[in-house]
Amino acid sequence: MTLFQVVMLALIQGITEFLPISSSAHLILPAQLLGWPDQGLAFDVAVHVGTLAAVLWYFRADVRTLALAWLRSCATRKGDGESRLAWAVIIGTIPAGLAGLLFNDLVENHLRSTLVIALTTIGFGILLGVADRRGSRHRSLMDLDWRGALWIGLSQALALVPGTSRSGITMTAALALGFDRVAAARFSFLLSIPIIALSGLYKGVELLAVEQVPWGAIGIATAISAVTAYLCIRVFLNVINRMGMMPFVWYRLALGGVLLALIGMG
Repeated sequence: MTLFQVVMLALIQGITEFLPISSSAHLILPAQLLGWPDQGLAFDVAVHVGTLAAVLWYFRADVRTLALAWLRSCATRKGDGESRLAWAVIIGTIPAGLAGLLFNDLVENHLRSTLVIALTTIGFGILLGVADRRGSRHRSLMDLDWRGALWIGLSQALALVPGTSRSGITMTAALALGFDRVAAARFSFLLSIPIIALSGLYKGVELLAVEQVPWGAIGIATAISAVTAYLCIRVFLNVINRMGMMPFVWYRLALGGVLLALIGMG
């Protein structure tokens, strides 16, 4: 890839990773419209590291508090709201982790087509709109129990299918359970930390087998994705209550329509 392509794809990844609009749907557009090459394993690892750094830095105080509360609950066998939230993150991570181990090859070989991404972008976008409109939005993160965490975790496992959007489907599940928008978004972002770390580690192990690694491009992609992802999280949490999810729903419908049009032109 050229430097320009690295920069643009890193920007796309950083912006779309935490918004409910599907990063995978966006990353196929340059290849479809401009004939750009596949970004490759090294790039995937770089942007995973970047987005993980962004969410860890933004939620650094929460992560520290939750980690200490979790350790305290293990030692004392007594829980509070923060330790329950920490356990909820762990419970919510298990389904996606298992799904990744069991079905990653199936998805890679059979579910990465433009048609699949277009249909999931549209279908799960509609579900997001329904959950946002009909959800009661009266629950906060302190109301999250293990059943809710498991439900959101099972929904996160669906994000293995490209176009679903990990953040989009977890926010959809949380909104459907009655959580307010900020709570849904915050739990989605906290839930992303272990799953992005696991995914990055898995891809990093694969990268060890690659003989030539473009370290310069990796460094640029990591930095750009980290900065843009951090800004995206910050802006999104500040405006989500005012704007709601419908702008993202309409955007997903339009994006899915563009992808279907590209298929029709092919």
